[in-house]
Amino acid sequence: MAEYHMTTPLTDEDVEKLEAGDIVYLNGTIYTARDAAHKRLVDLIEKGEQLPFDLKGSVIYFVGPTPPKPGEPIGSAGPTTSYRMDSYSPILIEHGQKGMIGKGKRNEAVKEACKKYKAVYFGATGGAGALIAKAIKKAEVIAYPELGPEAIRKLEVEEFPVTVINDTHGNDLYEMGRAKYEVKD
Repeated sequence: MAEYHMTTPLTDEDVEKLEAGDIVYLNGTIYTARDAAHKRLVDLIEKGEQLPFDLKGSVIYFVGPTPPKPGEPIGSAGPTTSYRMDSYSPILIEHGQKGMIGKGKRNEAVKEACKKYKAVYFGATGGAGALIAKAIKKAEVIAYPELGPEAIRKLEVEEFPVTVINDTHGNDLYEMGRAKYEVKD
């Protein structure tokens, strides 16, 4: 397992060198979106309409942050469970998204899209939203303000800590970890 410091937008070369279990510190711009925002993004793609941000090389964080305290860019920003985005993620990956950040397992369609179109799924530590928020230096709602915490935000991050769960080679850190400790008959 290796450690990397990467700046967004990510390229094919960036994500191809990553392997399940690697630690990555992200810098630059990432976007937030949860279920309702994902549905709207996919609807725009299906209609051939412009998205509120460029998907090429993008990283989307599955989060609905709490309101910020005075003087802070964002409140607690812990990851949400990723499977709710599973029906939308393959389409976004096909259209240029390179990374997703959340918690929990992904389905086979997401893993296959990661392999086919060169993208990765990063895990962020659940329950550590206040600590994660310290890596977020700026937050701005750029689409769907009516969704409240689930609006799409543009975040500027420095050394945002994530772990590679699903890589472009078909590896899954959760399966690897389980296999390591399974009792063999």
